[in-house]
Amino acid sequence: MDSHPLFTSAPTTAASALSFAEPLPAIPSRLSQPVKARSRDSPNSPFLTLFDIDSQDRPCSASAVSPSGDSSLDSGGLFNSSPSLDRGSSGGPSWSQIEDDPCDIKFTSQEPDTIPVGLKRGVRKAPPVVNPSPYSQTNPVYRGSQPNPPHSRFLEECRMVVREELLVHDVPLGNLKQLLIACARSLSENNLAEFDKLVEEARGAVSITGEPIERLGAYMVEALVARREGSGLNIYRTLRCREPEGKDLLSYMHTLYDICPYLKFGYMAANGAIAEACRTEQRIHIVDFMIAQGTQWMTLLQALATRPGGPPHVRITGIDDPVSKHAREAGLEAVGRRLAEVSKKFGIPVEFEGVPVFAPEITVEMLGVRPGDTLVVNFPLQLHHTPDESVDISNPRDGLLRLVKSLSPKLVTLVEQESNTNTTPFLTRFVETLNYYLAMFESIDELMPRDKRERINVEQHCLARDMVNIIACEGKDRAERHELLGKWKSRFSMAGFRQYPLSSYVNSVIKSLLGCYSPHYTLAETDGTLLLGWKDRFLVSASAWH
Repeated sequence: MDSHPLFTSAPTTAASALSFAEPLPAIPSRLSQPVKARSRDSPNSPFLTLFDIDSQDRPCSASAVSPSGDSSLDSGGLFNSSPSLDRGSSGGPSWSQIEDDPCDIKFTSQEPDTIPVGLKRGVRKAPPVVNPSPYSQTNPVYRGSQPNPPHSRFLEECRMVVREELLVHDVPLGNLKQLLIACARSLSENNLAEFDKLVEEARGAVSITGEPIERLGAYMVEALVARREGSGLNIYRTLRCREPEGKDLLSYMHTLYDICPYLKFGYMAANGAIAEACRTEQRIHIVDFMIAQGTQWMTLLQALATRPGGPPHVRITGIDDPVSKHAREAGLEAVGRRLAEVSKKFGIPVEFEGVPVFAPEITVEMLGVRPGDTLVVNFPLQLHHTPDESVDISNPRDGLLRLVKSLSPKLVTLVEQESNTNTTPFLTRFVETLNYYLAMFESIDELMPRDKRERINVEQHCLARDMVNIIACEGKDRAERHELLGKWKSRFSMAGFRQYPLSSYVNSVIKSLLGCYSPHYTLAETDGTLLLGWKDRFLVSASAWH
């Protein structure tokens, strides 16, 4: 491993003897084919071979399922892994870009500017339809893509029946969002005949290159069908097994990092709190419960290196997750190499130790806390993956907080998605997920053209999988269990923590960052906590505790 006198990397702890995952059960062959004629054969389905144009299907990796029984992206999806700042020949930013203007967020593509013509909407030329579906491409009210056009009076009559039923159930014609909610409602009521009819109508409305609600609808429909078929977990795992190569996944993560400020917001809020709380400390020990690529710490180390009186000694204990390992195409030693480069470049002593286990399995001994070190603990969009009392009677979520409190840290930072999907009933959870990701998809439209191949990859590989898990899975199989800020405050308070207000300076810096993206991003400060939103919907919260 690359080394520098200022940098040390401890041998991997005893935890390294633990494997990252159990062998993945064989995936039923039916999942590589349409589940049923109605469920996966639509030309608008986002889970067809549409995304496999440039590569063959790959076998499942050994990291597809966590030791705790959760699916392989227990720490995955939207915010699970930060893009690496050390991309080398793969085309990512170099270390020199750490000091770049934060507003320089122009997106440059290394892939074709647009997806192949055959993947766009409208490639199937439909014969004229006298009474088009209110959700079809031919209707001026709605510009969704249409599946195989009706070729007989019988099919047209079937569509008329569906439209009449929509009116009976108060679903406005041309309103895809309400149609999706009607699908979920019929499924929650176990009205499967009605569900099948509504899903067929919804399939004619969605498109992976359309409006945000059309693109989101493509994934929501498939998640609903997976739930109806009882195949949610298998589809979730299948998507993991079709994970792109690490360098490609890293590229998609980097694209999301570039076009949306959500990760940057979390990093800046947490780093600002740490820098302020530890401004006079000489030995700082950071325990990061999802080290990912280590990107968060690059700018913090740079800032600490310029501290008056000289830089402190910084020790980082990084806890891994399987998706980050896959994206790195290497173990935690890759993170150590990046930190070594920062240590050398900015002249700050850094010590790194990787702990390749999942958060609920962490013990005090694995963390190697030393007397005299100022301890800081970081939970970056990770804690919601740890099961709570609704899943496991032992309540690992609160147990982990109590373990951290027993270490007497000077500061704990928390960044989480501002969504309520943990214990809410299915229909409420569906609507919450629909509204949350609709805001996310709308924000992506600001900087990424709809026909960009990279946008499709980002939405499928960084967002869609979490949606499938939230909607189609239950019990221990549902890893994505978000809670609102108020609930996190309650959990931290019960564990014995008090809130540490974020500084107004951090607030002002983040506001400047948001100005580089879109005027539709909003930032709210309440009781020392920051909330980042899109228009009137909060998406991410950041808080600090001691």
